[in-house]
Amino acid sequence: MQTSPLNILIVDDELNIRKTLSVYLETEGHKVVAVSNYDDALSEASRLSFDLAFVDLRLGTKSGLDLIPAMLAASPWLKVVVITAYASIDTAVEAIRRGATDYISKPFTPDQVRLAVQKISEVRSLQHRIEALQDDLNRMNAETEFSTASHAMQRALELARQVASSTSIVLITGENGTGKSVLARAIHAWSDRSGMPFAEISCPSLTAELLESELFGHVRGAFTGAVRDNPGRIAMCEGGTLLLDEIGDLPTTLQPKLLRFIQERTYERLGDHVTRKADVRLITATNMNLAQAVKDHRFREDLYYRINVIAIEIPPLRERADDIVPLAERMLAFLGRTNHRPLQHFTEGALDALRHYSWPGNVRELRNVVERASILCNMETVGIEYLPERLYETEAYPGPGDLISLERLEELHIRRVLASTKSLQEAADILGVDQTTLWRRRKRYNI
Repeated sequence: MQTSPLNILIVDDELNIRKTLSVYLETEGHKVVAVSNYDDALSEASRLSFDLAFVDLRLGTKSGLDLIPAMLAASPWLKVVVITAYASIDTAVEAIRRGATDYISKPFTPDQVRLAVQKISEVRSLQHRIEALQDDLNRMNAETEFSTASHAMQRALELARQVASSTSIVLITGENGTGKSVLARAIHAWSDRSGMPFAEISCPSLTAELLESELFGHVRGAFTGAVRDNPGRIAMCEGGTLLLDEIGDLPTTLQPKLLRFIQERTYERLGDHVTRKADVRLITATNMNLAQAVKDHRFREDLYYRINVIAIEIPPLRERADDIVPLAERMLAFLGRTNHRPLQHFTEGALDALRHYSWPGNVRELRNVVERASILCNMETVGIEYLPERLYETEAYPGPGDLISLERLEELHIRRVLASTKSLQEAADILGVDQTTLWRRRKRYNI
């Protein structure tokens, strides 16, 4: 198997070993630095970045065993392979205990060296991939995505940070697409539960029975189609955080069961009489006016007060005008890397269109617009021609009573709803039509 080139340090007081090993490793394509003593090894390890070090156990008057932890303190990612002519089980165990990754005895063969290097190369390759993925995630995580010039957004973020370390239920409110689920993930990441599971359930997306099963779980045979046990999201999130998105759409039959879980931390799976306990932090989110839903008898008043312990409102993007361009540019840079495209900037015309659009779909709509541009544009700079026409139409967005045809009003309304929703089903529900009708309207208006 072909190994990736590594930066390798050789530490051995025998000149022949250093030369022979250096020549072999360089022939294999690796970069090699060879030193003869303890002090030079530490100096090189602090000066350069190495992936692998071959370390002799006897270095004149000093021990290679003592060198291992000293080198790892300077370079925690370094992998150390011990080489010695005085091999024994005790020294091997001690070397591993002090941080060595592998151990080979002198005289060693090229195959032994090749195998040791190959194993380290595979480990470092995986680590680099993980670091790259983490780097990509960090560019779009809450710390980056929530950089804001908006005072209202800053207040929301500060409150989110303050409550992250508590176990209190958080209610996140805001329009569709403002980033409620992203903020929920940020609260989980900032909390003491960050190393435990995080899951999300969209309350409008399932029937009452399926939603109950998804939340609390079920046993085999609990209902038609229940062919195996399902532990449920609460059990799967033990010790972690569960987001109930669009909590305002929680069926009334499930509301008392959720209230009981919040109050007692107990529940039963569908079809099972065993009462279970769970340690799960709940975060809820909605774009609905829950206080009005309580007045309309669509949401239990006692449940409303239990989930409304700490409320965080995310302002819409149109009220965060100074955030639009920085957000779009960060998204463009991220999507350019993701799609392997040389995207760097927007033209002034494109930036002007981004600034002056009202963004009814909020951050989600902005993300969709930037992603579309990142796919269509093959140059470093994204021009206005790569943005949807709705962003730079000179006419104001018409409404009921304006002097336009019903057909044009319907088209514009459908476009706005589609830009503001997560799925076609959600858009169809808001428009009050089925998906087949929505499909026909999209085809008719070339959406």
